[in-house]
Amino acid sequence: MIDHTSLYRLARGTLLEPWVARLPSRIDDAFNVARHGNIGHWKAALEQLPRPKTSSYDFRSPVVRVGEPQDCDGATRQRIEELLRRLHPWRKGPYEIHGIYIDTEWRSDFKWDRLCDQVEPLEDRLVLDVGCGNGYHCWRVLGAGARLVVGIDPYLLYVFQFHAVRHFLHLPPVHILPLGIEDIPQNLHAFDTVFSMGVFHHQRSPFDHLMQLRSCLRNGGELVLETLVIDGDSGRVLVPTDRYAKMRNVWFIPTCQTLHSWLERCRFRDVRLIDVTRTTPAEQRSTAWMKFESLQDYLDPGNPLLTLEGLPAPARAIFLAKAP
Repeated sequence: MIDHTSLYRLARGTLLEPWVARLPSRIDDAFNVARHGNIGHWKAALEQLPRPKTSSYDFRSPVVRVGEPQDCDGATRQRIEELLRRLHPWRKGPYEIHGIYIDTEWRSDFKWDRLCDQVEPLEDRLVLDVGCGNGYHCWRVLGAGARLVVGIDPYLLYVFQFHAVRHFLHLPPVHILPLGIEDIPQNLHAFDTVFSMGVFHHQRSPFDHLMQLRSCLRNGGELVLETLVIDGDSGRVLVPTDRYAKMRNVWFIPTCQTLHSWLERCRFRDVRLIDVTRTTPAEQRSTAWMKFESLQDYLDPGNPLLTLEGLPAPARAIFLAKAP
């Protein structure tokens, strides 16, 4: 359904080649129409996108920009916007496509700004982004000079959103695959940098996930881990009994000290906490491109430091760590 030939070509001669060679059948299975009723709708929107010339692009600025307003006429721009809106909801961004500003739910550039000056330089690196959504951070990683960026996310809408952006570019070395981390073979040890942002607290087993992430990294490679945390001492972990901020799939939220010890227990070294930030509606909110509920609807209206369930409101930490 979506051509990944350029990925297979870029992987030749790298440690990714044996894994990538097995991907076509797995990807075809993920795009099976019988598995998701909206695939036909999303596929049609992607296939109908006009393809005006793209005179410039920018992956280094807060807004990932592809094209200029003058690259197409008003009618073409209106058609592009109509088709992009069919891929609602847009959660990660922001983007600007030929003058169309996609105001996403998350200002993902805020998160990027917290880490971009702290991580190992990304120039010429092989990079994996686990749970990448529509690929906003993949584009920023590419803008930072990575040689090849691979994102994985099992939610197909996000994959289609990524390809809607990529549609206007000529084979950039960035790919998003409709896969979960369980689809990556154990002991691959191929990537120089692995990002896992906003994924960790959704995993049922924190140690299994950390070991999977370590298995993706080459010796000495860097993990960039961002997740929900709570205040408190080492050993403390919040395990919601039901929902957390209306989410059913939050299994645990550790303190920073606890997570630091977990990373060391999984044999990561040089573990560093580089940021802790409380999430606010300036960073996560409903927009015209994401019309569903957002952070403001998840917080106690009388006390924004608590969720509707009376639990600590979302705060997120970013850790860096090296594979042994």
